[in-house]
Amino acid sequence: MKVSIIGGGAWGTTLAQALADKNNSVLVRDINEDFVKAINELHIHPSFEVTIPTKISATTSLDEALAFSDVIILCVPTKVMRSVIKEINTKLTSKKLFVNVSKGIEPQTSKTVSEIVSEEIDPNNLEGYVVLSGPSHAEELIFRKFTCLVAASTNLELAKKVQKMFSNEKYLRIYTSLDVIGVEVGGAVKNAIALVSGIGYGLGLGENARAALISRGMLELVQIVEALGGKKETVYGLSGLGDLIVTASSMNSRNFKAGLKIGEGQSVEKVLENASQTVEGVRAIIACYEIGKKYNLNLPIIETAYSLVSGEISAKESVKLLLSRKLKSEYIDF
Repeated sequence: MKVSIIGGGAWGTTLAQALADKNNSVLVRDINEDFVKAINELHIHPSFEVTIPTKISATTSLDEALAFSDVIILCVPTKVMRSVIKEINTKLTSKKLFVNVSKGIEPQTSKTVSEIVSEEIDPNNLEGYVVLSGPSHAEELIFRKFTCLVAASTNLELAKKVQKMFSNEKYLRIYTSLDVIGVEVGGAVKNAIALVSGIGYGLGLGENARAALISRGMLELVQIVEALGGKKETVYGLSGLGDLIVTASSMNSRNFKAGLKIGEGQSVEKVLENASQTVEGVRAIIACYEIGKKYNLNLPIIETAYSLVSGEISAKESVKLLLSRKLKSEYIDF
């Protein structure tokens, strides 16, 4: 099968290798000419300097990528996702299956990628939509370390198509789901909790605090997913709990590392400015805060984190604010 990947950074090119391992021919499109050269001429991953299969090629041409395949994998930051999809729509002449592998919520609108695709792609050119998500660091998958993901679509056959496209018996297993909203929102919201976890670690609060933030953060994640129409059960699966565990407790997590620097005293603005990769956590906190207000949700961690990233309180003050809240039962009365 031929597959086109829009975005050839750390995750995009790593997924290209997984596809090539299943004998798929892959064309990666990226605007970075150095990335394209590394893939085409050196057969090297542009982010990790690892040799990649020759079945992977690259181009800077969006037209070439769209003509190459009827399966389009979206792997660009959510802040530019709509503009990329709009451009794609102007060039389509046939139906395409869109597979989103980016985790995040669009700034300003708080919309998921499935909503953006629905709004911007002509229905006559849309075969369907699948989101592929779960606990996965490119730094590990590129070395073919064991990984499980979930492919979600309102069309089960399309989810199974993506499942078969990626799954292999050596290191990568894909599950299916019909809960697109739950998988997308879980993958985005966990970035907010991961950033908070990193802040706690940077403050030196310890492992006890991290466990508390992750578990209490899960309750907030459940509320947001259900408010937006997703299922609670999905939150306790790979795209929710699984992704939260790996993102909120690993130095391979860009959101955890960004939070750590904030906890150590760096400003949010400086951390974002110096980040080599997109940090979705700050935008996720803002989006979750807005969702919480819209649906009248009980989100103390998100609300405190919002005050922090907005510059209203310091990292140390955020801890005091959370600990001074009224004592209550562990279980939330929604």
